[in-house]
Amino acid sequence: MKIAAPEAASVPWSPEQMLAALRREPGIGEVLTGADIDGKHLHDWSDEQGGTPLALARPRSTGEVACLLALCHAASFPVVPQGGLTGLAGGAVPVERCVLVSLERMSGVVEIDAASATMTVLAGTPLQTIQEAAQAAGFFFALDLGARGSCQIGGNISTNAGGNRVIRYGMARDLVLGLEAVLADGTVLSMMNKMVKNNAGPDLKHLFIGTEGTLGIVTQAVLRLHPGVSGANTALVAAPDFGSAIKLLRHAQQRLSGQISAFEVMWQDYYQAATTAGGIAAPLPAVHPLYVLLDLQAAAPEEDAARFEAVLEHALAEGWIADAAIAQSHADAEAFWALRDSISEMLKTYAPTINFDVSAPISRIEECVGRMKEALARDFPSVQAIYFGHVGDGNVHIVVGPLPADGHRTEKQIEAAFYGIVRSLEGSVSAEHGIGLHKRPWLHYSRSEAELALVRQLKQALDPLGIMNPGKILA
Repeated sequence: MKIAAPEAASVPWSPEQMLAALRREPGIGEVLTGADIDGKHLHDWSDEQGGTPLALARPRSTGEVACLLALCHAASFPVVPQGGLTGLAGGAVPVERCVLVSLERMSGVVEIDAASATMTVLAGTPLQTIQEAAQAAGFFFALDLGARGSCQIGGNISTNAGGNRVIRYGMARDLVLGLEAVLADGTVLSMMNKMVKNNAGPDLKHLFIGTEGTLGIVTQAVLRLHPGVSGANTALVAAPDFGSAIKLLRHAQQRLSGQISAFEVMWQDYYQAATTAGGIAAPLPAVHPLYVLLDLQAAAPEEDAARFEAVLEHALAEGWIADAAIAQSHADAEAFWALRDSISEMLKTYAPTINFDVSAPISRIEECVGRMKEALARDFPSVQAIYFGHVGDGNVHIVVGPLPADGHRTEKQIEAAFYGIVRSLEGSVSAEHGIGLHKRPWLHYSRSEAELALVRQLKQALDPLGIMNPGKILA
């Protein structure tokens, strides 16, 4: 399907021409300008500063998105898609004099197909709404992250979100069976597949997963659901070193048939900060090098309790863990997770900060963190850092701060040092937050020139005028 539109302008329209066209075009839905644009649309959760948008469009349907993009394509006018604005890489901040496209009014569950174990949703649907709808239908939607109440599934897909359950269920791309997306020229690409097996040529939905709205706008998705869970066996354990924590992980995965749902590691600096600055009660003394939060989700967690505890008993006997606290209730489990989720409160203590989201082969994570700590102590002794992450999937987060007021000089130096370490270990400068504006200078540390050249070719093919989220990912 393609919305008819005039040929693209050889010279981009002026802002005045674009505003006039937006106001007279009935097929694009609500358009706001000037003071009517809510300030929340001017930034995301990163500290990246954007430009002043010309207008904000709030479509209610795929047809309105298509009509809007056809118009912007004809005008050669920049477009910046926005979801829940919870991104940490600046992927949704406006560029100067752009048309923002908010998907917030395109929200809702279209269908739950119980036989196929799928859910069809509009792109602006909050993640938590999807989780709750799946649970009410007896299923489980596995994508989960701290911003679940605010983030939207379209943004989750566009950034290939990860979160807390990747170790068992995979990233966002592993939970999407089908997509509908609108290309830069208004073409609607419908790929609303419900089948796990579909090898009818290339799977084009992957062009829009993790590309941050630079190739088109996701408007609907078919999501993969898993069998429902009613609870989890959860424990917080202390480990003497990183190697022991990984031995626990591999033993637990083997003995529990790969059902470990989360394996969150907190280094002592993080745990101590969470139980002091974060104000969270400490289930275990803050004297151990590492702390691991692990859980096993199930439909009947009480039936798995003995197996779960046997894994921990074996780890204690082997010396892989030095202490353990097992949740005896749902409230206990929530209290353990509050430790891992307390980072938002701790950020206030460490502000201003640099927030790193990196990954490395699990066998190299200990070296990665060790080298980062050495570099910080040697070159920036007045700056602190805390280390934590999902780790079972290779992902480590680092919060560095407070930073001195020196015009970002220290920030750039620390980024160069840390990303250089990641590059030397063949890791990724972005494990799950995307590239956006913030990590664009470092993308070549994790992607070869041949890969980047192919990305540019795709961009040229799908968005030859470069109107889609300009400046994000690639310059």
